[in-house]
Amino acid sequence: MPPALPDDDIGILHADLDAFYASVEQRDEPALRGRPVVVGGGVVLAASYEAKALGIRTTMPGRQARRLCPDLIVRPPRFAAYSEASAAVFAIFHDITPVVEALSIDEAFLDVSGLRRLTGRPLTIAGTLRSRVQDEVGLPISVGIARTKYLAKVASALSKPHGLLVVPAAEERRFLHALPVERLWGVGRVTSGALHRAGWSTVADLAHADPSAVEAVVGPAAARHLLDLAHGRDTRRVDPHVSRRSIGAQQALGRATRSLPDVDAALLELVDRVARRLRRARRTARTVTLRLRFGDFRRSTSATTLSVPTHETSELLTAARRLLLTRAADIAREGLTLVGIALSGLDDHGEQLTLPFEDRDPGRLDAAVDAVHERFGSAALRRAVHVRE
Repeated sequence: MPPALPDDDIGILHADLDAFYASVEQRDEPALRGRPVVVGGGVVLAASYEAKALGIRTTMPGRQARRLCPDLIVRPPRFAAYSEASAAVFAIFHDITPVVEALSIDEAFLDVSGLRRLTGRPLTIAGTLRSRVQDEVGLPISVGIARTKYLAKVASALSKPHGLLVVPAAEERRFLHALPVERLWGVGRVTSGALHRAGWSTVADLAHADPSAVEAVVGPAAARHLLDLAHGRDTRRVDPHVSRRSIGAQQALGRATRSLPDVDAALLELVDRVARRLRRARRTARTVTLRLRFGDFRRSTSATTLSVPTHETSELLTAARRLLLTRAADIAREGLTLVGIALSGLDDHGEQLTLPFEDRDPGRLDAAVDAVHERFGSAALRRAVHVRE
């Protein structure tokens, strides 16, 4: 059980998907679960944890990997599948907090420090994040929680696989000083060798070293960087101001839902959500993508491109509903366990003007609804179809 969070300034999460490519292969081909799997033939691009337990590592030559494990299962990379899975995970990140900084296709920092009164403490939020990624996307993810980005990233790495680790502010020094110097950002094979030759094998050794001695070994700039980390100094904030290529959201439906009205109600809620985020970012979208997961866990992705980019809920909903109706027969036959929507082809056009200019302009309604949500919260105003007796 992770320790409690006694400090209000602990609110940075580092979320990192476990053995991402290999996990997607195991998710999509259940027979591979629990077995050693690698992605990539000539060179290992990713290895499942079962393969890692046998000494197989990323960038290892394929021949060497097969020598370590004659029963190794090798799959060619499917980058479209990985991109789709990443988009689904990041949709969950952005549904949890708007302050998300993507590091790569499979990891990100999230700042949840301002969400305590809305959704709970960081530990609760991290637990929700892990559950949603597992339930909605079918992938394991590890999360570290700390006061700084560096500590959160180290915590997530130490919690793998599929773990959760908290570094309370009061325990930072003890946590840091027990780490080997290789855990410091920027310490590769060459720097590691130089530090060990100088007699510094742990972060504690480095933290207690004479700064001038560290400078003599690694140079002034590297010395300042490493000593800041060794003393827990990391002032970098989570930076969400990186233009995303898509905005999305998805919802797990539980047991296979066969009622098209139920699916439509879920889709309506998702379109409301992503359209509101689109307008908040002052952007428009040209492409609407619908993602479905049927009762037999088969997946479907379909998309349509609009003639004019828009951020109006009604237009986006119409496009999404057209896509949904093309799969109505499959939904009735197989049932549906998940529905997702993604908007792409994003442009920074700000306010959207439509013709003709009528008093019953749907854009005015969107603006009024957005204003209510911004002031009173997302639960303050709901569509009648989402109200349960």
